Amino acid sequence: MTNETVAGVIHRGRRLFLGGAAAAAALSATIVTSRTDVALASGAGQVADRPFGPLSSVAAGVLQVAYVEAGPSHGEPVILLHGWPYDIHSFADVVPRLASAGYRVIVPYLRGFGDTRFLATETVRNAQPSALAVDVISLMDSLNIKKAIIGGFDWGARTADIVAALWPERVTALVAVSGYLIGSQEAGRMPLPPTAELEWWYQFYFATDRGRLGYERNRTEFNRLIWQLASPKWNFDDATFARSAGAFDNPDHVDIVVHNYRWRLGLAEGEPRFAELEKHLATFPVITVPTITLESDANGAPHPDPRSYAAKFVGKYQHRHVRGGIGHNLPQEAPEAFADAILDVARL
Repeated sequence: MTNETVAGVIHRGRRLFLGGAAAAAALSATIVTSRTDVALASGAGQVADRPFGPLSSVAAGVLQVAYVEAGPSHGEPVILLHGWPYDIHSFADVVPRLASAGYRVIVPYLRGFGDTRFLATETVRNAQPSALAVDVISLMDSLNIKKAIIGGFDWGARTADIVAALWPERVTALVAVSGYLIGSQEAGRMPLPPTAELEWWYQFYFATDRGRLGYERNRTEFNRLIWQLASPKWNFDDATFARSAGAFDNPDHVDIVVHNYRWRLGLAEGEPRFAELEKHLATFPVITVPTITLESDANGAPHPDPRSYAAKFVGKYQHRHVRGGIGHNLPQEAPEAFADAILDVARL
């Protein structure tokens, strides 16, 4: 995406944000809020023995994006976004369900993961939230996708939230694990209660030179630990983890991960071209598109109480609680529940 395109994106974001209050009022009568309990057995996601691919690649903005595509080319587009420290294989059991239902499913590696690469060596290895959202818009433009259902978890849910908040005309509907995750540097500077700060230990680790070096040297062991802490009841096997761990060998992975968490604390700068977008996000804009949020009963990662964000979704809305020992990597641990949310969200 060129600077001129980013400028246009920023202009549209300003226009959409200024219209947000009116949109919220207009849509408030259509809100449908419910809490659905979905019971599942733990131990899902052992997918290492099944192929997922092949990979395709396209130039999009500052990236050469690697992605998996499945389903008919004329199908309604769905874009699925992974988080950290995960990869596209989080959706390996979701994609066949959606493709068989006639959807065109796109699952990209985020910047700094897998085979996705920066097109230029001089490009800043920036991982501020708005940059990842612009990556999605750039990918949609490169694939001639005008509008899509977007779903994700962890970094992917935050990115999906941002795209839906700033560019609702590009989003048919939204599925977000752990709900509304839009934040700001100012909010990130505010201290939390001690028990909450403890949950973010890795963020503070990455804030130090020792932490950066430690992650660079020990990323495989580090990320396995995060998997275990974030999904304490998920009995993933070695092969399942190893298949995703290859995504962390990306040459920009450490720079991207460390920058993301340092940016959140205000310890790293973003790019000036994204300043207007971040300014809008710092107002915590509402999301107007149809949305289903998901939360699991054994999520060991930091996550907000669903009651704290329900009012941020002012279109048709449902929240679903997934039971059965499901942890943070919900699409891989409970693929049926995630796929069902994608299938249902556009019909709310």
